[in-house]
Amino acid sequence: MCEYPTFQFGKPRFDQDTFFGRFRHFLDVIDPRTLFVSEKRLQECVDLIDQYKDGTLPPGVTDAQLWKAQKIKQAIIHPDTGEKIFMPFRMSGFIPFGTPVVVGLLLPNQTLLSTVFWQWLNQSHNACVNYCNRNASQPAPVSKFIRGYIGAVTSAVSIAVGLNVLIQRASRFSPTTRLLVQRFIPFPAVASANVCNVVLMRQSELSEGISVLDNKGNVVGTSKLAARHALLETALTRVVLPMPILVLPPMIMTVLEKLPVLQRRRRLVLPVHSLVVLAAFSLALPLAISLFPQMSQIAVNQLEPEIAMATDCKIVTYNKGL
Repeated sequence: MCEYPTFQFGKPRFDQDTFFGRFRHFLDVIDPRTLFVSEKRLQECVDLIDQYKDGTLPPGVTDAQLWKAQKIKQAIIHPDTGEKIFMPFRMSGFIPFGTPVVVGLLLPNQTLLSTVFWQWLNQSHNACVNYCNRNASQPAPVSKFIRGYIGAVTSAVSIAVGLNVLIQRASRFSPTTRLLVQRFIPFPAVASANVCNVVLMRQSELSEGISVLDNKGNVVGTSKLAARHALLETALTRVVLPMPILVLPPMIMTVLEKLPVLQRRRRLVLPVHSLVVLAAFSLALPLAISLFPQMSQIAVNQLEPEIAMATDCKIVTYNKGL
């Protein structure tokens, strides 16, 4: 039986100072069951949280109900804009909607056209996820999103195609070695492109800054230095994220494809491959985004002087984004 601590509005249910606490928190964040929450249920959760804030909770409401309501609200509604995030671009939709794309990226014997297509699709999905889960405390024009999207996709496709061409021209590799290396090409291509994607999709944060909050949740200023920290932390998670997803499945499939059952029934290879990718993705996503808390803290002496002058707090908080 899962015990619920005393409810705290806007705070994670689990300790964010430990990796395991962040891991448990982000398992809630990416819970795909929240994708099936009805509009009526969502509104009930929003109303319940509003009643808690206003001090008008009806009698009998438990901490468990409040934590579940907050989980659903946070999974669907952006904390800065207050608007619903489109289902495929929520963190809870990242695995269900991203797994078919990853399977496509890892298909053997890719042609130039298929490489371009799968890289484009993957980075398009990533770009939309990055944009929809950004720190949106400061407004940014759509034109910046479009420029960032074009830059992110172009860099991803260029890196992937360049590596593929390089391998195909490496005459010293045997056909078997070349096939194995081609299976691992998506990782450096996707990892480097992911960094470009995050920076380009969220470049407005660097130019405009992001809001930093005191220990009471009040905005004390806008900081470009905090934005740099936010983007650096997010970029690091995007390097770690594809590591298990794009490295483990090729290694596992190389072994599994030698099994007699898959040798006899080649039609099973793709379903088995998809299950392996799904398992790797389900493990990699919470591990990667648990590296840093979503609401990160930073000392005011590391930020702009005007931030230090605006608050007595030694530590301020900012939304890193996901």
